[in-house]
Amino acid sequence: MKLNGKVIFVVAGLVVLAGCVEDSGENSGGGTPTVAEQACLRDVTRTTNNPDVVLLSSSFSQAGTEVIVGVGPQRARWSCIGYSNGTTAGITSLTNEGTL
Repeated sequence: MKLNGKVIFVVAGLVVLAGCVEDSGENSGGGTPTVAEQACLRDVTRTTNNPDVVLLSSSFSQAGTEVIVGVGPQRARWSCIGYSNGTTAGITSLTNEGTL
């Protein structure tokens, strides 16, 4: 019976700690992209005329989320600022195009 009390205490502690997780609005890499990330993926696809895009990283800010998108099989890096209303700005290639 003493062991059952310890198990219940540990499980209760884990349940309490689970409530301490904070969602910062950033994509942690495992879920559905945020509205801002989706907007950047959409608009980088349009800008590059290449549907082969992947979300490489993002950095949330209330002013706008900086999103790095990989394009094509080489995952050429593109930068984009995405907003929570689905608009974007500053779509820029991060590749040194002079060496292509």
